[in-house]
Amino acid sequence: VPRPGETPAHIGGTTVFGDNVEDEWFIVYLVREITREFPGLAARIDDNDGEFLLIEAADFLPKWLNPENSENRVFFYKGELHIIPLPEPWEQHWDLSAPCPTLSQALVLLSTRGEEFLAAEPIRAALDKRIHGYPEKIQASLHRARCFLPAGIAAVLRLRPSLVAAAVQAFYLRDPGDLGACRRPFRTFPAEQRVMALVTFTRCLYAQLAQQKFVPDRRSGYTLPAPSHPQYRAYELGMKLAHGFEILCSKSSKVAPDAKRSVLSGPLWERFLRSLKEKDYFKGEMEGSAKYLELLHMAEDHFQQSVAVPESPDEVNPGDEILTLLQTTSIDLKEFEREAACLPPEDDDSWLDITPDALDQMMKEARTESLPATNEEEQNCDLETVAESMKAFVSKVSTHEGAEMPWSSDESHVTFDVDSFTKALDRILGADSEELDSDDLDEEEEFGFSEGDDEDLDAGNERQDQKVSPEELVGSLKSYMKEMDRELAQTNVGKSFTTQKRGASSVEAATCESAGPDCGAEDAELAAVDVDMNLVANLLESYSAQAGLAGPTSNILQSMGLNLPESTELTGS
Repeated sequence: VPRPGETPAHIGGTTVFGDNVEDEWFIVYLVREITREFPGLAARIDDNDGEFLLIEAADFLPKWLNPENSENRVFFYKGELHIIPLPEPWEQHWDLSAPCPTLSQALVLLSTRGEEFLAAEPIRAALDKRIHGYPEKIQASLHRARCFLPAGIAAVLRLRPSLVAAAVQAFYLRDPGDLGACRRPFRTFPAEQRVMALVTFTRCLYAQLAQQKFVPDRRSGYTLPAPSHPQYRAYELGMKLAHGFEILCSKSSKVAPDAKRSVLSGPLWERFLRSLKEKDYFKGEMEGSAKYLELLHMAEDHFQQSVAVPESPDEVNPGDEILTLLQTTSIDLKEFEREAACLPPEDDDSWLDITPDALDQMMKEARTESLPATNEEEQNCDLETVAESMKAFVSKVSTHEGAEMPWSSDESHVTFDVDSFTKALDRILGADSEELDSDDLDEEEEFGFSEGDDEDLDAGNERQDQKVSPEELVGSLKSYMKEMDRELAQTNVGKSFTTQKRGASSVEAATCESAGPDCGAEDAELAAVDVDMNLVANLLESYSAQAGLAGPTSNILQSMGLNLPESTELTGS
């Protein structure tokens, strides 16, 4: 890529990986190895999600790093991930108002102080785990299958095996307009000259081709044997590949006028033509007249030049490449037949079928990898730990970016300090009722309070001349709370809570006897609520209602490293 503006000349590229995310991580592995082989190179890589390397290691990133300031900070250098931090205040050469360094600044920093910017070990470990297994993993991601396909396709794939990807995508993402070239005898790849060949796919491409149900048009010349036929899968794969290659060739600019007709037969052209008619482009001319056809040809030329233009001028049309290879390659049917007689065995495709147990195991392994390591004792279901973890979660201060999950309840034990609460309450309510701030005065003016209103309150103010202490304020508040508890205890709301069961002391018993028969009932009503017991009971009830599916209780607890047993194990406990 030549030097655009301040960006130095560099090697760059773009890959459309489609549904196969593993292709993306294979590219990450290649880029990392290139920087290791050539220590003078620095490389950066992103996708449509942005800095996906940081997304993979999101649990271990420093607090200051976010999507807004991560541009030109993440590089592979000397085979390791480097993250350029925020500048220090004394670094005057840096523009502190800019959230991100320029690419030139980043490269200078990497070359002069690269050792300081090595990413933290947990971040590098997360990426290493994601690309672990390469280069051996490359072969494991491929699948070789026998296909009964036209000899021309076999010859093309022998020279350019990668064209199988374009053909599979053309078949997999076909629309009714694409199938127009397949509703007649195939012009480029007729069904008469077919041979058995071993084709190499990626597992993703093979799954896309094999799992899609498709019945060929009888006019195409392609027929399938009975499903019980031993070579049924080879016939079916070959038929689908042939449709993909035929669709690609029908869109080639070298096939005229078929290429023009294929472009002008899709839904995009139909919408374009409908829009022209609605805007009276044809000026009332009768359809089929000389003037109408002249206007129609002008619209077709404009549509082909502007609407159906390729995304990139350097983009090579796969159909053009296929037709060029066919013109320059000789096809020897007898040689293909000899090779078909001694083909190596195809790969087993049982990996396509995943049992529910295998899926559960895969999800369990993925969940285990995303959580911190715990020993066997910690993995046991401890209800006290569940209660403490939920308290720790609630005590965390959340922001507009979300709530932080405490990984362990041991990190921050939840306590209630009465003295601190009293002081906080004193600061909020104020110890001196006569002191008013500016907001209070504004409110008086807003609601039209006058001096006459104050005179009506003189008698009440005289009784408040004495300063109220914080202890008296809290005592008054406790009496209000106690009265509210007494009222709630007589309702269904109060009866729904589990209360603490504690034995009464002898002094309390004597007091109760002297007070009369209603004392015991009042104490039962005002018995303290067992917060932990109610919390755990509600969590277990919610977890049981999930019926083994994902839900709020399991999601929150698992994010804190707590795994509840299956709901059947909780029955009767």
